[in-house]
Amino acid sequence: MPRTMTYGDHPSQTVRRWAPAGGAGRPAPVAVLLHGGWWRDRHDARLMEPLAEDLSAAGWDVWNVEYRRTGADGGGWPHTRDDVVSALDLLAETARREDGRLDTSRVVSIGHSAGGHLALLTAADTLVTSVVALAPVTDLRRCAEAGLGEGATDVFLRPDADPALYAASSPLHRVPHGVPQLVVHGDADDRVPVEHSRDYVAAARAAGDAVEYREAAGVDHFAVIDPGHAVWGVVRDHLARS
Repeated sequence: MPRTMTYGDHPSQTVRRWAPAGGAGRPAPVAVLLHGGWWRDRHDARLMEPLAEDLSAAGWDVWNVEYRRTGADGGGWPHTRDDVVSALDLLAETARREDGRLDTSRVVSIGHSAGGHLALLTAADTLVTSVVALAPVTDLRRCAEAGLGEGATDVFLRPDADPALYAASSPLHRVPHGVPQLVVHGDADDRVPVEHSRDYVAAARAAGDAVEYREAAGVDHFAVIDPGHAVWGVVRDHLARS
């Protein structure tokens, strides 16, 4: 069973840590999971528990991160991003304290949707060595203009956000991120259109990031976090090679 760790005083500043199957032995690689839900407080880290179980069984030390979300939870920009940075700081402290238990040469941040947005924005200058972005939110201005997530971007930023704020909060405009990336997106996604990832990947590669892109035919927004779906096998194969 996972155990809960805290990286701050707020009730949402927590991590559910899943131990790798097999117990003691070689240092375990680390998977940091960041859930989606358009940053709203009606969605939480339980969305990623099936992936946490799958990765733990495969020998990963899994950190399923919760963060402050918009609504009554008190999140929004930049607090939500800062929470993820603080959780990664806790990971770094834990790796030092548990000397030799964690393989810090393999720390992958796996984010879905809004969690993919957070994974990309927080990878630099942390222990993260690679990112897996599953149907990620990458261009907040584009999301706002299209009204995606029922207006979620206006809540996460503010309705009168200026161009500089859109740029600062969008992975598309922060490339290069400086770590290898796998971007996976289904072409039947009606929550975050696949064109967003196509454009992000082109921009990231042009800026010098090493990005592998896998587009899944007929796959919707949520299949990418179903460990029983074939598209998750693409991620598992990638992780086995990384």
